[in-house]
Parts: sequence; C-alpha cells; structure tokens
Amino acid sequence: MSREPLIRVSDLTMHFRQYQGVIVRRLAHVTKAVDGVSFDIFPSETLGLVGESGCGKSTTGRCILQLHRPTSGEVLYKGQDLCKLSNRQMRPHRRDLQIIFQDPYSSLNPRMTIGSIIAEPLVTHHICPKVEIEERVKWLMNVVGLDPTFILRYAHEFSGGQRQRIGIARALALNPKFIVADEPISALDVSIQAQIMNLLCDLQEKFELTYLFIAHDLSAVKHISNRVAVMYLGRIVEIAPVDAIFEEPLHPYSQALISAVPVANPKIEARRKRIVLEGDVPSPSNPPSGCRFHTRCRHANKRCKTESPELTDAGGGHFVSCHMLDEGRIHDGLDEWRTMTRIPSIISGVDLDEPVAADGRPTTASVVGPRTGSLFDRDEPAPSIDSSEMT
Repeated sequence: MSREPLIRVSDLTMHFRQYQGVIVRRLAHVTKAVDGVSFDIFPSETLGLVGESGCGKSTTGRCILQLHRPTSGEVLYKGQDLCKLSNRQMRPHRRDLQIIFQDPYSSLNPRMTIGSIIAEPLVTHHICPKVEIEERVKWLMNVVGLDPTFILRYAHEFSGGQRQRIGIARALALNPKFIVADEPISALDVSIQAQIMNLLCDLQEKFELTYLFIAHDLSAVKHISNRVAVMYLGRIVEIAPVDAIFEEPLHPYSQALISAVPVANPKIEARRKRIVLEGDVPSPSNPPSGCRFHTRCRHANKRCKTESPELTDAGGGHFVSCHMLDEGRIHDGLDEWRTMTRIPSIISGVDLDEPVAADGRPTTASVVGPRTGSLFDRDEPAPSIDSSEMT
C-alpha cells in the first residue's frame, strides 16, 4: 500500500450557524458539528469512522466531498485543496469522489426509473455516447447483483437491499477512486447487511476503490476496515489499525464502545462487565472546555477540564487524543479495561478461569477458538467481476 495518502484532511471544521428573528435576525447559537478533524486515507484502504449518533461522522464525509462547504480546514486530493475550489472547479473531481447515501429510500427519485437514476451521472459528465449508455447501465446493474431486465422499473418496486444496490451502481457509474459509504447498511435487515458488506468488499478488490466507511455498527467496521477512527462530539479521539482498536483501545471512550460489543462465547459474556458511561452527551452547541470527553470519563483530572489534548502517536500507527498518554497512565487504563471486560480471554482464545496444564493449555474443553460461521462469510465466492470493464 502506498504511504502517500489519497485524501488528507487537516484541521477540518464545520460550524452550523442558527439565527433567530424575521425582521431583525440575530445569531442564536453555533453548532460545532466538526471541530478540528485531521486524518489521512490511503489508496485502496478502508478507513472506518465510528461514533455515537450526532458526533459529526456524516458531516465529515460530506465536507470531504464538498457537499457541505467547511468553515475552515483543508481537504487535499491530488495536491489540491478542495475547500478552495469553486463549484465549477470541483466538477472534474466529482467523477473521482462519490458517495453511497445512508437511506436507500429517500436517496432515489421516485419519479425516475432506476435506469435513469444510474444513467444520470453518465449523462451529466458526458462519460459515454448516448447509444452506449443503456448497455453501460445494464452492465452496472449486473455488477451490483441486479437483474438488467429491471431497468425500466421504479424505486418503489424494490426492497431496501435492492435500492441500496441501485445507489451503489450510481456511485460506480463514473469509475470513482474514492467513495464515502455513509452508513450504507444501517437501514437494512441483518441478512441483507451481510450481502451489501460482501458486495462492497468485492467491488473494492476488483476496482481498487478507497472507502471512508461511516457506521455505528462496530462488527461491520471490524469486518471491512483496515484502520478505524473513533469520533466523539466533533473530534477524532483515536485512530489505529483495526486489530489494535479492538484489542488495545487506548482512549476511554473507545474502550467503552468496544466493551459494548457482545462476545459469542456465553460463559465469557456472562462474566464480563461493560463500561457504562455516566451522563448524557454534551450539546455540540456548547461543548465542554478542555477534553470534550472529560464530563463522562472515569479517568478525568483537573488538566482534562482545562486543556484540550492533541492527537498523539502512541506507536505502531496508533494515535490517541488523551492526556493519560503523556502522563504515563495510558496502559494503566488499558489494563483496567482488560480486567473489566475479560479481553485477555477473548484474545488468547482461552478461558482464564479454567485450570491449565504445565504447558499453559486448558485441561478442559474451554477453548473459545476463532470465530467461524461469521455473518459476513459466504459458502460460495461472489461472481467474478472484470475490472478492466470499468475503464
């Protein structure tokens, strides 16, 4: 994987101003949806972006694509700052930067056939001659698993999963390099979620796509992502490779999120404790001073209330925004989290409460073992897709 980022986001800020009054308008308050976010996305990787509802995940994705014009900051693509480009200057870049919307119902025009919906980007950007558009649309439908004979049907005639496939086909129409997948499975049934996840993985492999995968389902993020960024109240609190996030989360908020993920082994699940965060999420219109998580953090001290921590490299590509790192307390918090959630048992595959032999192996059949029969596993490989046809 090239270490030159495809997308570089630097100090991205998106503040929404809300006004009151009709004759005399005055500023009521400012919602700090995204506040100083920075990260890189490398070619052909998937960066998962997770966090609670309202933390600014979707706004971040839309700001990268300039669907929202950021208040400040930079979004570099091919050496150009997209934030400084006019709508006309952005037009050539929109072919490379696409989005899959969250709601498969409201994101499709009910008055257009799905053939017209998928063809719209091709017509707008003059990708191919009109006589070839229909064949191109049918090919795209086949790629995402839709019957090309449905080309004249309307969106209301399809299920949620089929509608999301239509949205994916529309995003693929321009042969993009980068796609923001904005919670593409959250509105779907669990069985359909698996199919869409597998489709996204297949498309990425065949067409060398780069994803920003936005979700609140940590299991889905673990399945598809190479790295994960954790967001809280408009800021990134931790970025790390996917295995590090799930096995060694350093930020107290990340630890609380991971502890909420259920464990398949019922014996471990019955004994482990979840980290329950006290209080409600503060308002983005009036965020706390200092570290934004200090009002709910079990490790907070006086410094956390006044000084905002920077995103700092903890080693191995693991970045965390927490004062515990430079104070030397970060691993104490990690050890406490492991004890509470019984993560050593899960990682090693051995129940620590069972007796063990001299060689360290359990004397009873208590091995948890690797997960099999995952929701996202397939019995048969997906149909092959010829990537050369995308060019």
